[in-house]
Amino acid sequence: MAKSKPYSESLVEALRDPVEAAEYLNAAIEKGDQAALLLALRNVIDAQSSMTRIAEEASLNRESLYKALSENGNPRLKSLNAILQAIGLKLGVRVD
Repeated sequence: MAKSKPYSESLVEALRDPVEAAEYLNAAIEKGDQAALLLALRNVIDAQSSMTRIAEEASLNRESLYKALSENGNPRLKSLNAILQAIGLKLGVRVD
């Protein structure tokens, strides 16, 4: 019987693909739960890079990035756009 990977390992592997990462973030957005979106962003960052590198590329200090993406975080649109750009993604709007 083949051994299966732990879920977190499989998730990290999948989120390295920008298309998978975008779909994962879109699913979190569709839930309408801000905490779920912030967790999803943290997961994508962990899979693709590091908080330190993303903070640098987004022109944020690391502590601000951690605070913005915490469970009770409330990042500004400017910060959210900078974070997404640093991981190679962007916000969009689509017809419902």
